[in-house]
Amino acid sequence: MVIEAKPFDELSVEEIHDIFKLRSEIFVVEQDCVYQDIDGKDAKAVHVIGKKQGEIIAYTRVFKGGDYFKEASIGRVAVKKSERKYGYGKDIVQASILAIESHFLETTIRISAQLYLERFYHDFGFHQVGEGYLEDGIPHIAMLLNK
Repeated sequence: MVIEAKPFDELSVEEIHDIFKLRSEIFVVEQDCVYQDIDGKDAKAVHVIGKKQGEIIAYTRVFKGGDYFKEASIGRVAVKKSERKYGYGKDIVQASILAIESHFLETTIRISAQLYLERFYHDFGFHQVGEGYLEDGIPHIAMLLNK
């Protein structure tokens, strides 16, 4: 998998289409969660894209502090279902942490993690802050990474 990070205005029309398609496949169809994915925040994000043979198979969007949360943040972490067995989730999250450091020069990162992924994010150094909550009907926790 080849990973690159791009601001919204550097994405091709095809990349935007494929990003929205992947996010919809996972967050709307697979997770059976009807919500507004296109939220008006993509233009502020740097998009971290993992491609395999030209196809987007892994993705996140990252924000500088103040654009989503007070701290820098990672969101919309997605790996195509058929590609999850290869560890690409770890690769795309690590690349996202590096993108925040290089694009925004920030070292504190907040995420809103689905509860079942707590251990996954803990392995990167994230720790839970506060109580759990429901987001779009799915249990979540806030987590912070301080590098």
